[in-house]
Amino acid sequence: MDTPGDPDTIELECLDRMEKSVDYLQRELRGIRTGRATTALLEYIKVDYYGSSTDLRELAAISVAEATQLVVKPFDPGAKNEIVKAIERSGLGLNPQVDGGSIRINVPPPSAERRKQLVGQVKKMAEDAKVAIRNERRDANKHLDRLSSEISEDDLKRAKSRIDDLTKSSTDKVEDLSSRKTTEIEEI
Repeated sequence: MDTPGDPDTIELECLDRMEKSVDYLQRELRGIRTGRATTALLEYIKVDYYGSSTDLRELAAISVAEATQLVVKPFDPGAKNEIVKAIERSGLGLNPQVDGGSIRINVPPPSAERRKQLVGQVKKMAEDAKVAIRNERRDANKHLDRLSSEISEDDLKRAKSRIDDLTKSSTDKVEDLSSRKTTEIEEI
């Protein structure tokens, strides 16, 4: 938002940015490990592929073999060792095993201590998303204040009220995502 336009434009831009914060949190939460195997755990792991950092999903087919096992089939067999190294370095605590042309990964359920750490991580990510959303509200309100000489006081109050409603709605979505992920982590 470089220059203030009209209240509707400011509101739409604010909504767009808030939705991006919620979407970002949603993508990030997919990568947090629970006791179940899910391809989202591995999709965004960065692999050093011919000198460039590339998402694993672009280098291999990732599938769920069973409830606690993932299978990674590299498109380029020469990338297999780099993929294994990237998974080991990912900090997910996974131990990839090379099985012919594919890589098998057993996903053990996290320990009680690890689950607590993961829940803490989820809460921090949710709080970061809420801060980003509140920052968008602040920026939108600043832009609305700059319009105060061009629009009526009632219109200004209405626009700010709509921005507050968007903020509440977005933070509620963040809370919902966070609590669902926390429940998923705490299930054994």
